Amino acid sequence: MSRSCKDISELLEAAKRIRLVDRESVDLKTEKLLEELRRCFVIHYFLDELVEARTWIKMFQNIVRKSVAAVNAKNVLLPKEFRSFVIDPLHHLSKKLFNYVYEFARGRLDEDSFLRVAEAAVRTSLRSNLRSLYENWVFLALVYELGTMYNARIVFPEHMHILLERSGRQRSGGIPPNLILALEGRGYISFFLEAPRPIGWGDTRDLAKSWKFYVALRPDLLVYSGRIVDIVVPKGDPPILQPTIIIECKELEDWYLRTREVRGPFAEPMTAEEWRNRWLRGLWAGLADILGVDNVERAYEVVKRKKGIRLREPQIVKLYAKLYRPRTMFLVSRRFVPSWVKSELEADNIVVIDDVGFNEEKLKELVDELEKIASYEGVDVDLVPVRRDDIEKLDKLMMLTGLKSREELVSALIRYVWVHRDEFVKEFTKHQKSNS
Repeated sequence: MSRSCKDISELLEAAKRIRLVDRESVDLKTEKLLEELRRCFVIHYFLDELVEARTWIKMFQNIVRKSVAAVNAKNVLLPKEFRSFVIDPLHHLSKKLFNYVYEFARGRLDEDSFLRVAEAAVRTSLRSNLRSLYENWVFLALVYELGTMYNARIVFPEHMHILLERSGRQRSGGIPPNLILALEGRGYISFFLEAPRPIGWGDTRDLAKSWKFYVALRPDLLVYSGRIVDIVVPKGDPPILQPTIIIECKELEDWYLRTREVRGPFAEPMTAEEWRNRWLRGLWAGLADILGVDNVERAYEVVKRKKGIRLREPQIVKLYAKLYRPRTMFLVSRRFVPSWVKSELEADNIVVIDDVGFNEEKLKELVDELEKIASYEGVDVDLVPVRRDDIEKLDKLMMLTGLKSREELVSALIRYVWVHRDEFVKEFTKHQKSNS
């Protein structure tokens, strides 16, 4: 935004006069003009939004640095599109106009049509990226707080990068976590961003049919107690592990007034075979409750008649809770939430944390709840870092005892200390005092 822009009307008129035949006929002067039109269009129509986006990005970059340091991670890996937006939002949004500007310069779009489709393209990209930014900020803020308050450390992925990437990691038919944290002395917590996601099913055709419904209803963040490396449960109902906590994030001030068209698989006719599918009946049962109808057949008739269904955002949040049945569900809102909306959600045991902004301290209630769910679920053998001189001592003890492995020796030591724990604690405390 540092370079000045010409009047947008002058640029539009100049582009009209070009009358391109095809893209191959574009010379350097024309290319610069079209690039300037893309850039100045975004600045002219979205200047206030760009200023706000840059402020949000600074907040996001700050929590990236803090969360990485707090849990001893190497870095945070971003999805390609989102990374482009964070690096340079103006350039990213300008790229969304690439095809439209060429079609306008070729005379295939008149000015009104160009302005309409270009504005829609930029606004859609802007909203999508700001939505992702706030969701990711909430996630990383929780990671930061867990690291600083409870000494949490990253243990997965093995490359020690916090993953914000959501797709392309489930080709084998499973869904791995984005992050697993170990809380010292408490256990593990596993995080899954925007799951369930599309996966490959092989021969499991009955579940493949129903999976598309679950993909269409995807909460922002699923959190599990323990070290959980895959949440797909082909014989489950629903066919993913029951989450311990669901977290839904809302960045817009008026999110609760907005509605969302749930189409896709919900608008498709259902066969008799699909009606016998227990996963689908469970999903439609949750939807029937949200719609206030008596049974799943009535819910299906309502949706079929309308070729889809439009739900209010609070209804969608409640549908997540009914479908996936978490132990606890939280809604984190950047702005204040009116009491009538809170009451509607709290009636379904959904905890609302509002007016959070970009202040991670306001997430303390949620952080404390995450600490409580840390456990050793899914862990048979754990890795504990041991210093070299201590390893040498273990090996000498192994030779003296005749045990054949360090694992056997460590188990024997723990059993011995546990039996004599009172004496051990007394001697250890005395030793600590003498060294202080």
